[in-house]
Amino acid sequence: MKSNKGFTLIELLIVVAIIGIIAAIAIPGLLRARQSGNEASGIGSMRAINSAQSTFAASCANGFYATTLDGLGTEPLSGGTAFIGEDLGAAASVVKSTYEIALGVSTLAMPATAPPPACNGMPLAAGYNATAVPGDTTMRHFATNTSGTIYFTSGPGVAVDDTLVITGTPIQ
Repeated sequence: MKSNKGFTLIELLIVVAIIGIIAAIAIPGLLRARQSGNEASGIGSMRAINSAQSTFAASCANGFYATTLDGLGTEPLSGGTAFIGEDLGAAASVVKSTYEIALGVSTLAMPATAPPPACNGMPLAAGYNATAVPGDTTMRHFATNTSGTIYFTSGPGVAVDDTLVITGTPIQ
């Protein structure tokens, strides 16, 4: 007696076709979720920079701002913690969740009398601006400046300086 237990080729092809249909439905949703998560990370990085610059200006720099992410990531000489987390304050520019996060060059003039040195010995500026540029061109660009508002564009990028927004829409 022969045993005919097992699956036929047709049954296996039907299972493979069903798995393919389910994957075709699920993958675009997963990609959108990943893109949303990356954009949330870009916005979070801009918020972290605003908070760190505000704390740095109030407690360490006599109303002035750090010129680099390194400056925010450097601990005060008298001890304590850095003003921004290691994920953002480790280098001049950082790639996080496909976004390149960087501080721009301040466009505001420093006062005629030099400000006192910052508590961590880092250079100071009269204002700041920061950008989050995505590695994927389909994602939104983000930026912030001394005003503390976060701006975005869906196009080529947000253009800001320390006090003005040249292109961009505030995030609601």
